[in-house]
Amino acid sequence: MENTKELRTWLDDMSLPHPLVIAGPCSAETEEQVMRIAHDLKDTDVNFYRAGIWKPRTRPGNFEGVGAIGLNWLKRVKEETGLKTATEVANKAHVDLALEADIDMLWIGARSTVSPFIVQEIADALEGTDKVVLIKNPVNPDLALWLGAVERFYQAGIKKLGVIHRGFSTYEKTKYRNIPEWQMAIELQTRFPDLPLINDPSHITGKRDMVFDVAQTALDLNFDGLMVETHWDPDNAWSDAAQQVTPERLVQMMEDWKIRKVTDEEAEYNKEITQLRAQIDVVDNQLIDILGKRMKVSDQIGTLKKKRNVAVLQTNRWNAILGNMILEGEQRGLSEEFVLRMFKAIHQESINHQKKIIHKV
Repeated sequence: MENTKELRTWLDDMSLPHPLVIAGPCSAETEEQVMRIAHDLKDTDVNFYRAGIWKPRTRPGNFEGVGAIGLNWLKRVKEETGLKTATEVANKAHVDLALEADIDMLWIGARSTVSPFIVQEIADALEGTDKVVLIKNPVNPDLALWLGAVERFYQAGIKKLGVIHRGFSTYEKTKYRNIPEWQMAIELQTRFPDLPLINDPSHITGKRDMVFDVAQTALDLNFDGLMVETHWDPDNAWSDAAQQVTPERLVQMMEDWKIRKVTDEEAEYNKEITQLRAQIDVVDNQLIDILGKRMKVSDQIGTLKKKRNVAVLQTNRWNAILGNMILEGEQRGLSEEFVLRMFKAIHQESINHQKKIIHKV
């Protein structure tokens, strides 16, 4: 994509004194539920009211949304509260109905983004519209696939474009519902700084008590806004109950989030250094996670050595690792001294793990 500066125009035109905030229930359940939450949010810093009308579910038989009737509820939200409205669309029929209901913002879900055929169908249906269109990252960590979806909408003449970072699926058990893979969002932001970037901490965490911290990390990384699922009775929500927060909690979070503003050269420096340090924090967390995984493998090796009565230290293997890592480090600008110190520490921790297993009675 080239000459993409117009992509940020719609966000700049809003002249927001704070990050863009999109909030509302995961799913529209009843008209009463939709309206109650909307009235709780109408006099806050929330800019768009979101509600899922059609819900793609992993397995059949689960609640799949109320369907088109929910669009009438969103129309009522706009009439009574003045909030702009947003919902997910997954095919041409959804687009046609959402446009007829004058929904202000449409987003493409992670399950749709993985399919160029689905993305193209939706892009064709939206060609020339002035609605805001946000594209969630695909469920798998594939930056090219994500950007390919953006390009399809851009080529369809959609200028009010943005992306939503909602994390990525993994078979590994982590503290997140969807691992954030912050580095991918950072790379996208670096390559296309004019493309508004929204974070979805609700889907990344899957747990309401983690939403604030993930949202703050996103703000530290200079994200443009947040999409937070909000429900007046989250424990009894019909979908994704564990990750939704109450309107009262959302208001408190919006007050507590630290927003970095630029007013002079010193502020510009502080903003840049905060963003870079946030990137360091992301990488450091990844390092700890990787080291934890390495030690789990070491534990398995220790169990195997105990079973086979093999010595913990295997000198030939250790020397081969060091030689390979020194070469790899040189290619990445790391000194031999640093690589040696780092891997000696890792090796010692690995030996300690294996010793505990071998000597355990």
